[in-house]
Amino acid sequence: MKNLGVWLDKEKAHIVTLENEKELFTTIKSEVENFHPSGGFGLGYRGSPQDVLSENKYMEREKNQVKSYFNEIISKIKDADAIAIFGPSEIPEKLKKELQANFKDVSAKVKGVQKVDSMTDNQIKSLVRDFFN
Repeated sequence: MKNLGVWLDKEKAHIVTLENEKELFTTIKSEVENFHPSGGFGLGYRGSPQDVLSENKYMEREKNQVKSYFNEIISKIKDADAIAIFGPSEIPEKLKKELQANFKDVSAKVKGVQKVDSMTDNQIKSLVRDFFN
């Protein structure tokens, strides 16, 4: 049986594969940009029409980058028998929703989604082992 745990945030995803007493640890870097508004321009204050257009462009670009990131993760986890998803903030839930919407066969393999803070590589491996034991 191939059990797989994914710990992810917007910067990276760590995939722990447990199969036949073997453990494989893989990391996928994301290309999702961090957006930090640089203050007012255009009319000279934040919230000007130019800021709204800039933010809308960013949001659309981020959405596409997250979708690409998720597709890369899904390509690595689709062959698992059971999947657990972990991570801080809302990104694990977003991955689960993406699976439910567009990858129903993979979504059926998800056994749990847990919110956990940042962890070291060894803590992630231990978390996945504990989840499946």
